[in-house]
Amino acid sequence: MSYPEPKYLGETGEVSAVFRAADHPAELLFASGGSAGYLATGASTGGQFGLYQWNMAPGRSGPDPHFHKSISESFYILSGTVRLYNGTTWIDAERGDFLYVPEGGVHGFRNESGEAASMLLLFAPGAPREGYFEGLATLGELSEEERRAFFEYHDTYWVDE
Repeated sequence: MSYPEPKYLGETGEVSAVFRAADHPAELLFASGGSAGYLATGASTGGQFGLYQWNMAPGRSGPDPHFHKSISESFYILSGTVRLYNGTTWIDAERGDFLYVPEGGVHGFRNESGEAASMLLLFAPGAPREGYFEGLATLGELSEEERRAFFEYHDTYWVDE
């Protein structure tokens, strides 16, 4: 494996770094008390990746097993206990644990610990996941056909455990 072709062709470098302070408020607040911080969206990284901090309140939350056709997804646990599904079994993941799921890989996550939990979600390439996250709040208002179209548009395909 080698490095990809250069995207920057200059000789001196440029000032282009983006800083986000730890106290920056989350972009999305959930009725459950959880939140999502948009650390680096696909739009802000030129489509290379999307990085999100997913904060779950106590109580069961998170998606059942599913897969994506066009994006990989990675999970890094920051705090608490998150149940991660690796396609065959649910694993109680704790601070420092990591799960990588390539395109087509069945996965899911849940907070069933009764305590708050936080993790980083990394999508590559950087798909527009913000619309998916924001649309979750109104899923109950959609017809079955609209819900199916929503998930297909956002590259989410559900499977049985």
